[in-house]
Amino acid sequence: MEKKEVFAEGLSWKKIFWIFIFGCIFGCVMEMILTYFHTHEIVSRKGVIYGPFNPVYGVGAAILTICLAKRKNILIIFLLSAILGGSFEFLCSYLQEKLFGTISWDYSNHQFNIQGRTCLLFMFYWGILGTLYIKFIYPLLSKLIEKIPIKIGNIITWIMLIFMIIDCIISIAASFRQEERKEGIPAENNIEKVIDEVYPDSRMNEIYENGKDA
Repeated sequence: MEKKEVFAEGLSWKKIFWIFIFGCIFGCVMEMILTYFHTHEIVSRKGVIYGPFNPVYGVGAAILTICLAKRKNILIIFLLSAILGGSFEFLCSYLQEKLFGTISWDYSNHQFNIQGRTCLLFMFYWGILGTLYIKFIYPLLSKLIEKIPIKIGNIITWIMLIFMIIDCIISIAASFRQEERKEGIPAENNIEKVIDEVYPDSRMNEIYENGKDA
């Protein structure tokens, strides 16, 4: 009997991409909810200008999936999730500070922290989150993705991929210009002038409410 073709079977790039999108949205919403319970204020936690996406969580979900989807031992999954999550969190904090001069979190007041970029407590949380994700969320999510009709799935995948690339490019360019404006560097070409007009500091600060100068 001929095997039925399914959309994004196994660990194909299309499935990883939709895992990334899921992680982007889930992370953004989760952080907003947690922040609300902590501060009783609704604070934007998205990482790009357009859409409820936080690519940090999207990339994190993709990395966990690629590295751990085929693992069976819960203890191994927990330990690797903690190490991967903490390492990725450290890297994101470092790159954000070096590239944009801002930070979105600081664990300096936590014990066993590493330069304030990650700490043992949050690595423990990453371990729990990664274990729950691999054991319960990913299997369900994988099945749902594979149920998408192939033709429709291919179309929306390419649309979303192009949208996310453009969104990330615009967001990075606008963030770079905001940092340059803080340093008193004027726009040098028409593109930078348009960025300054469309994405002034007031709009950028509203989008990235949680960003602080390093």
